This record gives sequence, C-alpha cells and structure tokens, in this order.
Amino acid sequence: MQLHDLAPAEGSRKNRKRIGRGPGSGTGKTSGKGHKGLKARSGGSVRPGFEGGQMPIYRRLPKRGFFNIFKTNNAVLKVQDLERFEDGSVVDMDALRSAGLVKGRRDGAKILGMGEVTRKVTVKQILVSKTAREKIEAAGGKVE
Repeated sequence: MQLHDLAPAEGSRKNRKRIGRGPGSGTGKTSGKGHKGLKARSGGSVRPGFEGGQMPIYRRLPKRGFFNIFKTNNAVLKVQDLERFEDGSVVDMDALRSAGLVKGRRDGAKILGMGEVTRKVTVKQILVSKTAREKIEAAGGKVE
C-alpha cells in the first residue's frame, strides 16, 4: 500500500446539503422548509413543552405543596461528637469543619443530646438542644 492508495471507507464521507441553490438541487426555493408557517421562519421553532395548542401537561396537572425559601440547612451532630476536641477548646463552625464533622454547604449546626461528653469545651455560635446544653454544662463546659 502506498500513500496515494489511501482513501476513506466507502460511504463514510458525505457531501453537505447545499440549501437554496436553485430548483435543480432538489432543495431550492423554500430550502426544504415547505410553505410558510412557524417552522419556515428564521429562528422559528416551538418552545419546549409546546403541545400544538393543546393544554400542556404542566398546566393540566394540579400543583401541590410549598417550597420554603427561608429554610435553613443545619448539620446535625451528637454530644458524643465533642469528645474528639481537647479540654478547654472552643468549638465553632470552623472547628467542626476542620474536624470533619461538618461537610458541604451548611447554614449552621445543631448539637443534640445523644451520647455522653466528658471534655470541658466552649460551644460558640452553634444551636444546642436543651439536653445537650445540660450535658455540656455538667461536664464543665460552656454554651455561648
């Protein structure tokens, strides 16, 4: 085989369709778009969800529910998770992130009273449940 023998496989290459180049081309005059109408216009096409004038499905179906735009996305932690901090350390959102307890986009965190805590930690700017507050203060810690 020589360099001049190289050719693409039969049928793998097609000439592009030259639209609007006279009646002899087969796609002259209306350029394969038919006569008038929305699809014949420049930029003309129906929008997504259009059902030809029939009442579309998103308007036929009843709407249910409510989406709260003010909802906060808090990470939920247990009191026993505070055991991984040193005595006397300050626990805030930055400390929780660096310890790997809070991941992703969160508006805050809340500590619930599951488990036990023995470390004296200061909890700052974190929501704390009533039982969790009692357990942290019983261990000698503070909630601010």
